This record gives sequence, structure tokens and C-alpha cells, in this order.
Amino acid sequence: MAVRKLAPEELQPESFVFSPETEAFAQQQIAKYPPGRQASAVIALLGKAQEQAGGWLPRKAIEAVAARLDMPPIRVMEVATFYTMFNLEPVGKYFIQFCGTTPCMLRGAGDIKRVLEKRVGDQNHVTADGTFSWLEVECLGACSNAPMVQINDDYYEDLTPENFEKLLDDLAAGRPVRKGSQIGRNRSEPHEAVNTLQDPSLYDGSVVGAWRKRFEEQAKPAETGEAEAAIASVPQEARAAKPGAGRPIESEAADTPAERVKQGETPFNPVDQKEAADPSVATKGKSHTEEGARSAPQSSKSYVASPGAGAVPSSPTTPNAGTPPAQSETRRDGSESKPGVVVDKDNMTS
Repeated sequence: MAVRKLAPEELQPESFVFSPETEAFAQQQIAKYPPGRQASAVIALLGKAQEQAGGWLPRKAIEAVAARLDMPPIRVMEVATFYTMFNLEPVGKYFIQFCGTTPCMLRGAGDIKRVLEKRVGDQNHVTADGTFSWLEVECLGACSNAPMVQINDDYYEDLTPENFEKLLDDLAAGRPVRKGSQIGRNRSEPHEAVNTLQDPSLYDGSVVGAWRKRFEEQAKPAETGEAEAAIASVPQEARAAKPGAGRPIESEAADTPAERVKQGETPFNPVDQKEAADPSVATKGKSHTEEGARSAPQSSKSYVASPGAGAVPSSPTTPNAGTPPAQSETRRDGSESKPGVVVDKDNMTS
């Protein structure tokens, strides 16, 4: 996307004030939206301000729209610079948007472009008398009548170098011009003789009637038994499109509440209900501090080194040699699973 910038400061007007017509239009557009949603009218107001300014949006016009809608000017600037229908530089009295996409080029748009370059000059250039300026744009949606241009708000289609030259001459002289097709085409209809869809049966209903009669005959039951034979030939069980190798075998789940109901039984097995309601068989977990808790499997090795003569524990929480961790009166912080450390006073030196 091309970078869109405002016109140089030397081209910017010093002020912009809504005309009575523009102000009335603004009130009408703002009234369409709930209170507090007046910003939704920004595109409509920018278009009207561009029309008042002569076909382009000066900086002061953008700021006037922002003030009228109580919007930050930068928000309105974002809208004005994003949409290419807003012109940010001065344009001619007749602003020509030239379609240069593939359908028009295949139909001779290159010749139309050369006429513009000869009569007007380069793109975005305004003629000395301020009458014309032009810009190449993307597809304008009149491909069936290509090549074409848009001048201000109107389309001019089926152009040739000759009729386009005459069109520009008439606009410059102020003479009335024909909008739309320049060769007399009615909208997008074929210009010359119609040579497609000429069969009368397409319009008198005979073709549709024949098809309808055929459908009705096929819908009637066949007396010769052909319909029954056709139905019998249809496989009763749908088969997979690919071989079933490696696929899980689908089967109905056994002994489920749905299956029991289907078989006329109660949804729940009475035996299972009785066992679930018996408190004597209810599952209850026991903590490690309760009596009868299962002790951890013991190893044949001692958890601490054999103490020497006169050795005393270095800590009151150190377990005695050979005491299982589950039975030791120690902190439950994991220290009981580590080998204890003993101190031999006889072997200590000062």
C-alpha cells in the first residue's frame, strides 16, 4: 500500500468552517446513532467535508470533523489516511480515476492512459486551469464494459481513444456528457446481436416440464418389480471406504445401564446397589499415624552408623540404629530417611 500523506503546508488553507449545508448534513448523520456513538458518522462527515473543500481533505477540515464529533484528531486522521476515497491533495474540478487492472488492460486501457498523459500530464498533476487531474486505481467493478474511468462520482465505460478525447473536450467546454456506456450499451447487456440463450424452449417451460414429468414417473412404484429389485441390491450394512485392517472393532458396551433398560431390567444391578449401601464394606483410608498402619518394607542395613563407645546423638531427633522410620518419633520432614550422624567423644581431640 502506498504511503498516504497530507498535502504540503504551502497548499493547506488557514482555516475550515462547516458551511450551513455541511452542518445540516452533520446533524442528520449524527442523529442516526445513539448518544455517545457519534463517532460512527466520521466517514460520512469526512466525505461531505471533502466535497465542501473542492474534492480533497485539508488538515483543517479533518480537525473540524474531529471537533464536531468530539474525537481526538489523530483518530480522524487515521480514517482519512486509510481510505483511498479521501484525497489528501488538491485535485482538479474533474478528478479522473483510471482503472488499470487486468480486464481493462485487455480491452485497451493502455490507449486511454496515453490520452490522459497527453491531455492532463502525470498522475496527481492538476492542469493549469484546474480542470483535470487523474490517478490510476484498482478495479472499479465495471469489467464487462471495460475499459472505463470514474470521473468524480460517475462511471464512463466502453471507452476508446476517440470517444474519450471527445468526452474530455465536452467536460472542459461545459457541454453535457453521456454517463455510463459511451457506445450505447444498455448496462452490461451485449452491445451487438445477442447470440447466446436463444433457444425458445429455455423460456416456454417445455424443458422444465419434460424434466418434471420424468421425475414424476421415476417416483411412481414400478409394476414390474424393478424398484424392489433395485432396493434389494443395496447393501444393508454400510461398509467403510477403506479396509478395516488396524481399525478398532466397534461393538456395543456390555452390562451398561442403557443396555439393562433395553433388555427390560433395572438400570442398576441390585447386588451392586446393596454392596454400595453397606457401611461395613465402605472404603476408608487410614493415616500413617493410626494403629495398624502398614509399615514400610525394611532393609537389612542400618539407617545409621554403629555408634562407638560413649557416643551420644548429635541431635535429639536422630533415630537409634536399626529403628524403622515409620516407628521413630521424629519430624516428618524427610530427615528420618537420611543416615544419622553420631559423635564419638572418646576419639575427639581438643
